Order: sequence, then structure tokens, then C-alpha cells
Amino acid sequence: MVGGGQLARMTHQAAIALGQTLRVLAADADDPAAQVSPDVVIGSHTSLDDLRRVATGADALTFDHEHVPTELLEKLVAEGVNVAPPPEALVHAQDKLVMRRRLEALGAPVPRYAAVESPDAIDAVDAFARRVDGPLVVKAVRGGYDGRGVRMADDLAQAREIAGQFLDSGVPVLVEERVSMRRELSALVARSPFGQGAAWPVVQTVQRDGICVLVIAPAPALPADLGAGAQQLALRLAAELGVVGVLAVELFETTDGAILINELAMRPHNSGHWTMDGARTSQFEQHLRAVLDYPLGDTDATVPVTVMANVLGAVQTPTMTVDERLHHLFARMPEARVHLYGKGERPGRKIGHVNFLGHFDSGDVTRLANLRERAELAAHWLSHGQWTDGWDPHG
Repeated sequence: MVGGGQLARMTHQAAIALGQTLRVLAADADDPAAQVSPDVVIGSHTSLDDLRRVATGADALTFDHEHVPTELLEKLVAEGVNVAPPPEALVHAQDKLVMRRRLEALGAPVPRYAAVESPDAIDAVDAFARRVDGPLVVKAVRGGYDGRGVRMADDLAQAREIAGQFLDSGVPVLVEERVSMRRELSALVARSPFGQGAAWPVVQTVQRDGICVLVIAPAPALPADLGAGAQQLALRLAAELGVVGVLAVELFETTDGAILINELAMRPHNSGHWTMDGARTSQFEQHLRAVLDYPLGDTDATVPVTVMANVLGAVQTPTMTVDERLHHLFARMPEARVHLYGKGERPGRKIGHVNFLGHFDSGDVTRLANLRERAELAAHWLSHGQWTDGWDPHG
């Protein structure tokens, strides 16, 4: 697996149960996956030699991020390496312009957009603004994730300024309409080389400052036809693009009841962390099954509701150790399912997540709100060492 982050760490956990050894290409010996894997190559995802070292003798080469240059992956394929997903699929998760154009050609629903690929084309922003006649979003075509490379523009002048900043740095941009949305959703599916597909329930994701902070599975009050349509769309895209492994299709549910595609990710995804405790087959096991061409696992939920909350590094690191915070969390909430990544704490950095399982009907609004509040309380405590409801652990 290229990348030594938390996704590789949790994939390694799944590999153990399947009797597999996961070799990891990590940038540093202290990376989350490098801490737990017995087979680590320290190197760079931009070095062909390092990629060859991690791929030597492997049955499949896969990823915990999308940043490996396409031309290097194409060389590995030419040398006989089984790259999964293959570079011709992965490029749609690497390049937003390639993705938008391909999805549009496939008739998939996407926001209106315009490409601005050089400083000389900056006037395209003006023309697009006149066509949309509404607020705009400016996105870097490559390299953005967790809100990076995505900027909201208050007006045309600001959109031009933001686009110009990216372009002056040599980064082409997309200018998109800012969708009038009810909420954000994610349709997570997997596909094997054999062509088998599997879909988990569609979930709601809650973003703050461009970072996912909460996932509710399944998405509350989602019309059955809209949920089934989102799953079918994601499975169709996985087949059309030739995906092997997990595919996350991030969606906008608009105020008029439609869905539009926001982003694609071809790897285990933050919106699927709930599956570790709330589904029969986790996304990490499923990704391994897919890239090794095993029959895919059952994606049914094991409980009616799962809420996942990300644990993000606080602005000021607590004086209380993570171990002590965990001690107090379990004393108050013994049912919390905690997953920590072994990462140093920095403001806004994902250092873990916590899952809470709900044994009640997903339509029970009051109990769902309580479960969500409990998950957010737990995540904030693990981040800050403070209970936002004033609970005294020594009281």
C-alpha cells in the first residue's frame, strides 16, 4: 500500500484477519501504518525506485492516498505490476477537471463548472459567473483534500483573485456554481476485477471548515428512491471508470431533492469508517477483498444506526495524556468504539475517530439526536480533554 497514514494502518488490521501481509510505503518510520506493520519501505510516492521497492513480489499495489504521479503508475503497469485501482481509473480521483469532463460525458449529474487552465484564460471566470448568476466555488484541479484547494468566493472579484492565486502558482482551477444544498451524502461501493460490485447504505456527512467531522449511517430520512439511485450511480461509475477497490462518491443533496456529484475517492474513505463497527464487512476488509479479487463481503448494517465522529487535534494540545483521556471516556461511555491512529496532535489533524451504535429505529429523531450528541461529546473530549456539557469525571 502506497502511503503510511491511518487508512493504511486500518487496512493492515483487516489484512491480519485475512492472513495477508501488508507492505507499506511510508514517508517516515513514525507514520501510523509504519508503527504497526512488520514490512515497511521508507521512501517517497514520487520516486519510481521506491514504488518499485514496495511493489516487488506483491500480489497487488494499492493506495491510501491519490497523490502518486500517473506516469509512474503507468510505468509500473508496463513492468507487470498489478496496480489497483489502475492509473486510468485513479486519475479521475487525482484530477478534478478530468473527473468532471468524464462524468459529464457519462451523463452523471455534476454542478455547472468552467475550466481555467492558464492565467491567459482568467476571463473565463467572468463568462461563467454571468452564466451562473450566483455564488461560486474555486477549486484547484489537483492536490486538494480535506478542504485544501477549495475556496468559496463571495463575489466575482474574489473568484478572480482566488483563481489568479492558484494560476500564478502553476495550478489550473475549476470554477463551479455553489450548489444550493440540503446536506452532503456519500455513496460508498466496492468493485473487484471480476466485476462484482457491492454497496453500503448511503450516509450523511457533516463538514466543518472543509473537514468531515461526523457521519450518520444511514443518512436520516433519505427517500428510498434517492438512496437506491445514489448506490446505483456509484456502482455504475465504478464499472465505467474501471475501479478496483473501494470507491467513495461524495454527493450534494440539493434543496430541490436531486443529487449532484462533488468528489471521487478510490480508496478507503473517511465516510466509511463507521463500517468498522456498524457493517458486516468493513471498508478496509472489502478493499483488500476487491484488490485481491476475492468475492466481496456482505455490506448490510449490523445495527439500525451508526454515528461516527472524527477526533481532531485541538488548537491547544491538552496537558492530559491521550491515555488518561481514553480512561475517562470509557468510564463515562463504555460503549464507545474508539480508533486512534498513533499520530501526533496538531490543530485540525485527524488523530482518530469514535463510533457509536444505535439499537433503535433510524426514524427516531430524538434518540438519533442523543446518539449524535454523545458521539460529538466523546470526540471533543478526546480532542480537548474537556466535557462540553460540564460533566465532572471526579464528581
